[in-house]
Amino acid sequence: MFYTHISDQYAPFHTKVVNVGVRDSTYVLDGLLYHESDLRIEEHYTDTAGFTDHVFALMHLLGFRFAPRIRDLKDTKLYAPKNGQDYSALQSMIGGNLNIKSIQTHWDEILRLAASIKQGTVTASLMLRKLGSYPRQNGLAVALRELGRIERTLFILDWLQNVELRRRVHAGLNKGEARNALARAVFFNRLGEIRDRSFEQQRYRASGLNLVTAAIVLWNTVYLERAVEKLRELDKPVDDALLQYLSPLGWEHINLTGDYIWRQNRKIEEGQFRPLRTTEKS
Repeated sequence: MFYTHISDQYAPFHTKVVNVGVRDSTYVLDGLLYHESDLRIEEHYTDTAGFTDHVFALMHLLGFRFAPRIRDLKDTKLYAPKNGQDYSALQSMIGGNLNIKSIQTHWDEILRLAASIKQGTVTASLMLRKLGSYPRQNGLAVALRELGRIERTLFILDWLQNVELRRRVHAGLNKGEARNALARAVFFNRLGEIRDRSFEQQRYRASGLNLVTAAIVLWNTVYLERAVEKLRELDKPVDDALLQYLSPLGWEHINLTGDYIWRQNRKIEEGQFRPLRTTEKS
């Protein structure tokens, strides 16, 4: 499976070939830390498969705002620092007390782990797999889980009260789903199936798919901008507040299948553009 991170401007900035049976949350931090682009990511959205308590903890320690859309939120329990009876309004949602002593005991180890991941000494996905394989036997895993429970509890309380947060998360995830639809349309040759046996060949295919989808996003962005400028030249009303909702992910106008013919005499010169299509009503 190709696990791809998408920016708020629809562009893919990191792709990793992963095993289908591994939970998505294992690879969330890899894309945020090792993308090698100029993006400065502040907030990241995932669906339910993209979060665990360990991910919540490491996201906080590494300076990211983590905002997953959690399925069956009503069944997700909160954790209180002391007796849950002190929070009578939340009594039905509290699932237990936090083990603060464990966090204090292993705090130095937690900081060393976060620093190692930040510096690239060890990858985040490797450590998340190891911590997840024995969460109860390892003191660091338990302490990190308790720290994650704190962050998850605070996030859920914010989610329940903050309408704007819920709107941002839904909009961000919808962008990712729209980009995945474009990638499936581009990957028409083998119906989205990866039949290459070697990891290198699979990685090349993932990079190629990323390149093509990024090129389509760039093409659409350039011509959407020209279309808006043309409307303004014609004194047509353009609501700037609505421009943020335009999506450069459409592909109906792009020939994804069939014959491809490049005629040298029709080559677009540098700095020139193809003519914009116009719709005229008879």
